[in-house]
Amino acid sequence: MGGPVVLGIESSCDETGAGIVRDGELLAHVVASSMDEHARFGGVVPEIAARAHLQSFNPVVREALGRAGLRPGRIDAVAVTTGPGLSGALQVGLAGAKSLAYAAGVPLYGVHHLAGHVAADTLEHGPLPSPCVVLIVSGGHTSLLLVRDLVREPILHLGDTLDDAAGECFDKVARILGLPYPGGPAIDRAARDGDPRAVDFPRPLTRGGDAPYAFSFSGLKTAAARWVEKHRLRGVEVPVADGAAALQEAVADVLSRKALAACEAYGVRTLVVVGGVAANSRVRALTEQRCAAAGVGLRVPPTTLCTDNGAMIAAVGDLLVRSGAEPAPLDVSIDPSAPLEYASLNPLPAPAARAA
Repeated sequence: MGGPVVLGIESSCDETGAGIVRDGELLAHVVASSMDEHARFGGVVPEIAARAHLQSFNPVVREALGRAGLRPGRIDAVAVTTGPGLSGALQVGLAGAKSLAYAAGVPLYGVHHLAGHVAADTLEHGPLPSPCVVLIVSGGHTSLLLVRDLVREPILHLGDTLDDAAGECFDKVARILGLPYPGGPAIDRAARDGDPRAVDFPRPLTRGGDAPYAFSFSGLKTAAARWVEKHRLRGVEVPVADGAAALQEAVADVLSRKALAACEAYGVRTLVVVGGVAANSRVRALTEQRCAAAGVGLRVPPTTLCTDNGAMIAAVGDLLVRSGAEPAPLDVSIDPSAPLEYASLNPLPAPAARAA
């Protein structure tokens, strides 16, 4: 029979995702993206995203259930992203998840979006080692975390981005270079034909005295913009491939350097890299190279689980159910700017309280 079957719902940005997990095993997941609708605007438009979620929610859930060979009545719990994210988009996902949980008479779990990215790796590689260092790199977030028990213990932030996240830097520089949205994949494609040493872009916050685990990519974005501007002022064609390769190298260098430094400082032997930018080929390759040299194990989810998806939310829900966590009340609301402290809105009581 197996353990409880958990349906996960993700709608924090421009992907409507539904995933089904049982005992750490991914049974099915389906994603509908509204990316093409946003591309002509050069970024995500919240109203368009919310409407797309409304249109995609039921078809995505039905398809996920169909792929898993399940009826709605066979679901034992529903997990849903309640933050952070776009307010309207989150509201659509939460309203749908509440309806499913209420109709099926099963518990509902509110999940932190970034905890979902961390849990995505467990669907490919099994339980997270305790402790591990987690590098989250996405369009809106760049963070270094020390994780022990993802759903039972608080998550320790070693460092976060002070301004632009890595993915945001890719998006903005891609636009400057005349590349399409989303910028991350476009930069990655263009960089294949470029020389990463062609431009000496800065490595922000990597000098002695800088915050060792904090990130800042705003200055790198500005440096890239000035480099492009110099070419255009001289009437010279911008070598886009070289710029993309050099930018990608700078981002990968900073990310991997700080992540390995954290592993060394905390005596951790496993680095987990998650989030949309974890799909970047150079970030993966350089991090793998440096982890191998340092004797640190590297875990990165498959690319299909790096970007936003319902499977990662179901993975957190599955861990919460198996840990005996209290579900969220049905009047739970969203938190578009929720800080990452716990994987759930309803963390388990402290061990002493549970023992009492």
